[in-house]
Amino acid sequence: MSYQNLLIDCAARICTITINRPDKLNALNRQTIRELRLAIEEASQDDAIGVVVITGAGAKAFIAGADISELAQLDGVQALAFSRYGQGLMTAIERLGKPVIARINGFALGGGMELAMACHLRIAADTAKFGQPEINLGVLPGFGGTQRLLRLAGRSASLELCLLGNQINAARALELGIVNRVVAAEQLDAEVNALAQQLAQSAPQALNGILNAITLGAEASIDVALDYESQAFGVCAATADMREGTAAFLERRKPSFGPRT
Repeated sequence: MSYQNLLIDCAARICTITINRPDKLNALNRQTIRELRLAIEEASQDDAIGVVVITGAGAKAFIAGADISELAQLDGVQALAFSRYGQGLMTAIERLGKPVIARINGFALGGGMELAMACHLRIAADTAKFGQPEINLGVLPGFGGTQRLLRLAGRSASLELCLLGNQINAARALELGIVNRVVAAEQLDAEVNALAQQLAQSAPQALNGILNAITLGAEASIDVALDYESQAFGVCAATADMREGTAAFLERRKPSFGPRT
C-alpha cells in the first residue's frame, strides 16, 4: 500500500521501514503510528520478508519522540487511548516473530527510544542520543518506556533516566544494555546490512522460536518458560530447515534455508 510518512524498501528478504518526517525529526504522530502498525502487519504476513529494519530519515534523528503538537491537545481520556495505541505498535514490533533491527542514526528520544527498545536488536551510531524526557512535559513515558527500560537497564538506570529526563550518549546506552552495538556513524549502514543479511539467511522457524521463547519466557516462571522452549524445539525439529541444517553440518557445507515451513 501507499504510505504518507513511511518509505518501504524490501529486497533479499530484508524489509527496511524508514520513518520519513525529517522536518519533524521523525516524530511519531497518530498517522505515523497507524502506518507503522500496518507496515508491521504486512511484514508479519509476508513469508518473503525474513528481517525488518526500522530507521529514520535524515542524519539528525531516528525518532525524536511523539509529536508534541498533537500531545498538547489531548485530555486525560484521549491520552489514555493514545498511550494504549502506541503501546499496541510497540507490542506488535516486539512480537512480530521475525527479527526487527533498530538502525539508530540520531536522536532516539521519548517514543523513539521506546520504539527502539521494542526492537529485538539495536545498532546505534556513535553520534546517537537517547532519553526519556517526558518528565519535562509533565507526563511519563506512555509507549512502554518505563517497563522495557526497566527490563533492559534495571531499576536504578530506569529511575534516573525517567525521573531526570536527561539525554545519554550511545556509549552510555551500550553500558546500560539499551543498545547491542555502537559503531562510527559512517559504518552504521554496513553494520546493519551485514547483520540483517546474516539473519535473513537463518532458519525462519528457529528465529521465530528464539524470539518467542525469550520474549514470552522473560515474563513467565522458569518451568513454564522451559516447557515453551521444549515445544518450540520440537516444532523446529519437524521442519525442512532442521533437516537442511543438520545435513549441511554433516556434509560440511553452508545451509540454504527458505521461507518458514
